Amino acid sequence: MTSDGTVWFVGAGPGAADLLTLRAARVIAEADIVIWAASLVHADVLDHARPDAEIVDSSQLPIEGVLPLYERAAEQGLTVARIHSGDPALWGAVQEQLDVCRALGLTVEIVPGVSSFTAVAAIVGRELTVPEVAQSVILTRLEGGKTPMPPGERVRDFARHGTTMALFLSAARSGQVQAELLAGGYSDDTPAVVAYQATWPDELVVRCTVGTLEATVKQHKLWKHTLFLVGPALAAEGTRSHLYHPGHFHTFRRAEPTARAELRRQANARTGGTATP
Repeated sequence: MTSDGTVWFVGAGPGAADLLTLRAARVIAEADIVIWAASLVHADVLDHARPDAEIVDSSQLPIEGVLPLYERAAEQGLTVARIHSGDPALWGAVQEQLDVCRALGLTVEIVPGVSSFTAVAAIVGRELTVPEVAQSVILTRLEGGKTPMPPGERVRDFARHGTTMALFLSAARSGQVQAELLAGGYSDDTPAVVAYQATWPDELVVRCTVGTLEATVKQHKLWKHTLFLVGPALAAEGTRSHLYHPGHFHTFRRAEPTARAELRRQANARTGGTATP
């Protein structure tokens, strides 16, 4: 079964309409039908839609309510822009829709979007992967909610890595989040950020610590549309990446010999002489 219809799953970013990618704006502008969730996506993104486009708010619809639109697109060769908050790859309920669209013979395309965790990092002016402090970012949510977590995916287990963590969809149980982070090994004074509606006009971004996370959330009466960033990289200073160090070399640049020798000395001091920087 094939069709001339196309469904684009479009990442709308964290909120601000000017954080849409150029591709996302183009796809929305070309769509015959634009499906968006008013509860999650800022209305300004609809400014890119054609005046004659059919606009559908999916915030009160299950997938069965959206299915007739996909069926009509398949039958009539229409283009649909299905707008998702953030990036469709993260908690977007996209996979089940991809399966439906492909079963209908529709062409399916995905446009990535700016995730809220990168938007929050930009707002607070921090790099999440600081050399010698954190080189990994864990994206997760608190277990025990509406969506079951697979075995082995618990906040306290991830916390044992001590690296940067972004916690989505967990603000309603901030006390449990704090307890799990502490149980996993983060200290009370580990830096944290609580971000509500990042990049929206009413955004609230507050710095705190793991030990004050619950109190911060409750002080501001937050329970949804809130993201947590946690980890030592949020306050790290004085470290330097090798990428732009004069002792580092790559295809387009040679290393300065003295600086290269110093990098080797530092690496060997850390590893007992087994490193090759």
